[in-house]
Amino acid sequence: MRGASLAILVSSAGRRVGLIECFRRAALEISLDLKVLACDADPDLSAACQVADRAFKVPRIDHPDFADALRDIAARHEVRLVVPTIDPELLPLALAAGEFEAIGARVHVSPPSVINVARDKAETMRVLGAAGVPVPATSTYEDVRARPAEWPWPLFMKPRNGSASRLIRLVRTPDELPQDIEEPMIVQEFLDGPEYTINAFIDATGRLKAAVAHHRLSIRAGEVEKGRTVRDPRFTEIAHRLAEALPEARGVLCFQIIADRQNGPKVIEINARFGGGYPLVDRAGATFARWLLEEVAGLPSSAHDEWREGVLMLRYDAAVYGG
Repeated sequence: MRGASLAILVSSAGRRVGLIECFRRAALEISLDLKVLACDADPDLSAACQVADRAFKVPRIDHPDFADALRDIAARHEVRLVVPTIDPELLPLALAAGEFEAIGARVHVSPPSVINVARDKAETMRVLGAAGVPVPATSTYEDVRARPAEWPWPLFMKPRNGSASRLIRLVRTPDELPQDIEEPMIVQEFLDGPEYTINAFIDATGRLKAAVAHHRLSIRAGEVEKGRTVRDPRFTEIAHRLAEALPEARGVLCFQIIADRQNGPKVIEINARFGGGYPLVDRAGATFARWLLEEVAGLPSSAHDEWREGVLMLRYDAAVYGG
């Protein structure tokens, strides 16, 4: 016998079929009658929109009507949970979260104070470093170009507000610094070591309930293609420090660490949302999707930190057919 019904809206759904499957599996486990809505700028070409119960076309994220369009869908279809999936939509939805709350919908997003830190890599390094979280030495492109002798080469260069590994490059010598840049860039000390993602769940009271690390064995378009869960007390400690540095953070977030072979693990960026590798975390037993549904539905929380180490994910290409 099915229990209560609940509708969620997955925004910028794109290829997030695995995320939708995690929510559906979670709903079955807690006897929740779940309806999955999805939206995208081009839903006809979104695999996740094709597998959702209903799909909607919405304006692009940079359009002034983006958040209003999502709110209208949520109001018409009694959506209780809105799940953003990419970084650029986080701030518009965080700013509009109160309007969604007024119609009974929770946007799974931290407050703007958190998003402003996570979306600005220079600010991320400043805030985390001040809180005792290990981070790489970081400065602006302009500063490094003006004082190259003060830096140990090679260095890493990346957009201050970038995502999906866009425009990241290794700069081996001062001569390799570009003459001009089209957007603000930061430069960081080069870290030599394996890269990990730590997926964290912070409950509605601000308590860190789980921190699940996976080794990023292979990356494609900025997302993990092959990964394995690992337990490392250093990562757990860093997760707690990061949560303390961002006391208003709520729900799911993930952050990247490079375990430098000489100086240990350091945080290089934060994504204040479900990461692309979340299905691996879910399979390992840290069912963040279920914990969110429990919060929204007013059910007892089953959140825990007893996930399985050594779970391996090997992604492959699959297809959704229409027409």
